[in-house]
Amino acid sequence: MTEAKAKAEAEAGAEAGAKAAAFPQDRSCPYHPPVGYRQFRDARPITRTTLFDGRPVWLVTGHPEARALLADGRLSTDVENEAFPVPTPLFRDVSRRRTPLLGVDDPEHNAQRRMLIPAFSLKRAGAMRPRIQATVDRLIDGMVARGDRAELVGAFALPVPSSVICELLGVPYDDHDLFEEQSRRMLRGPRAADVEDAREGLLSYLRDLIDAKRARPGDGLLDELVGEHLAAGRLSVEEIARFGLILLVAGHETTSNMISLGVFTLLRHPEQLAQLRADPALLPAAVEELMRFLSIADGMLRVAVDDIDVAGTVIRKDDGVIFPTSLINRDDTVYAHPDTLDWHRPARHHVAFGFGIHQCLGQNLARAELEIALGTLFRRLPGLRLAAPAERIPFKPGDTIQGMLELPVAW
Repeated sequence: MTEAKAKAEAEAGAEAGAKAAAFPQDRSCPYHPPVGYRQFRDARPITRTTLFDGRPVWLVTGHPEARALLADGRLSTDVENEAFPVPTPLFRDVSRRRTPLLGVDDPEHNAQRRMLIPAFSLKRAGAMRPRIQATVDRLIDGMVARGDRAELVGAFALPVPSSVICELLGVPYDDHDLFEEQSRRMLRGPRAADVEDAREGLLSYLRDLIDAKRARPGDGLLDELVGEHLAAGRLSVEEIARFGLILLVAGHETTSNMISLGVFTLLRHPEQLAQLRADPALLPAAVEELMRFLSIADGMLRVAVDDIDVAGTVIRKDDGVIFPTSLINRDDTVYAHPDTLDWHRPARHHVAFGFGIHQCLGQNLARAELEIALGTLFRRLPGLRLAAPAERIPFKPGDTIQGMLELPVAW
């Protein structure tokens, strides 16, 4: 082999290796981490990776280290920080704007969260269970009335959380087609112009809704914010609209994907599904295990605002830090046989909802929706099965919330 050829092959190999090590990557199976993440998993608890533009960032894959760092005030979620990690070209091209809750740090974050906590408390989620159950039953009744098969994302997985978050916020469900489509464009583009247009469209819709509520109040969370905080001058219409935007989008997108991917995963694991059917009391534990196993929000982003020493490694100020939940939640020093579903393992300490001050505000409501949706679906449709070969059913790419693009089923 000539020196030139050897050099060319070495460079090609290095390029392939860099590509394999990049973040994010697509999954080859919708409920397992990407195959290319194997080397990150082997390099626990913290390693280096590169983003699409070649920028090096830290990837935290150890479970205890991730929880410690996610609770560390020296890591920021402020996307307006020029050092904030940019994982995709679409993220780079969209205007950087700090979003309420997710994109602000304390003390501002704490002040915002305190306004919303009562609406998402365990007690409030419990009080909504009868209405969630009624919604789930109504949707299943409709599916059965239309025949013996359905596309489950559109017929069930999406309308369940859309109905619930609309009721909680006080948003008319009659407008669900508008905000579901705009939410999809906000999260997936495909162009920056689509994201910007969808975001502004939703904000405009919410501003008009808030103005209407000032004249004719209802009983949703937006109405409470208008009555308690807008009137007192603590919040503006724009600030309430931005609260509504993040809650409306996050409130239905994440749970919808968990329902669709949860159903697909259970149908692909008949032994575990049989255990669940035989003992419905396992359902709360099964929901926790599914959240650990599926890790649909796979890649929380932070930027260091000071030096941090973790596991013998120093994260420097302005370093980007990424938390791949699909690897953190499969840390075999914490979870025995982490690549298997086990309803009997103590999975509650997973980070599928995040951790620290930015832990998901809606987790109590999400748990209630998942328990009722999955439990009722498999109880009422005992013959539920996939209506297409599993390998041909499309699922989402790795640069967005993980889930099924469609899910054809029969019963």
